[in-house]
Amino acid sequence: MSSTSIDDLLAFEEEAAPAGPQARRSRIRPVLRSLAWAAAVVAVLLVGLRAVGLQVSLPVLIAGVLAVLAVRRVTALLAPPPPPPAGSRNVSGEEDGSYNWGARDALRSAINRWEWPLDWSNTRPERFSGVVLPRIGELADERMRLKHGVTRESDPARARALLGDRLWTFLETPPRRTPSPRDLAVIVAELEKI
Repeated sequence: MSSTSIDDLLAFEEEAAPAGPQARRSRIRPVLRSLAWAAAVVAVLLVGLRAVGLQVSLPVLIAGVLAVLAVRRVTALLAPPPPPPAGSRNVSGEEDGSYNWGARDALRSAINRWEWPLDWSNTRPERFSGVVLPRIGELADERMRLKHGVTRESDPARARALLGDRLWTFLETPPRRTPSPRDLAVIVAELEKI
């Protein structure tokens, strides 16, 4: 049997603070590496062009290669980070409580599934009637099925009583224009009461 006590197992020691500022990496090394790449590419291009009989001004060739390498570097710096592997979970301790809108997660996907059709329906009311309204109807049916055991199709009279006249009319007769955000907020509030 081990001689470790419960106090030893539950003891908490904070990590030591970093000793000091970390040494900054030199900016000369990446610049020299880029210049070496540029020189190598210019040399290869110059030999290749001369082999096929083309004459190109050396300053133009150097400027072109440096421009391509600069664009490549800028796009690499601006590229989004690669998505995490599927099924992995990043456990990094406590979160600060703010939502990371750039992350790929189920909440953002669910919001986008509603945000995009609602945005499209601003200019095309038939889009609202064809895409958004059926989803709202499915939500209403699912809430009634879970809480009361009925749907609009299985028991229309009881469903109408549960939904109320305003929500029933909204779901059964497609609106001629896209409802305003205020109207949609009222509809969602009535859905939540079911």
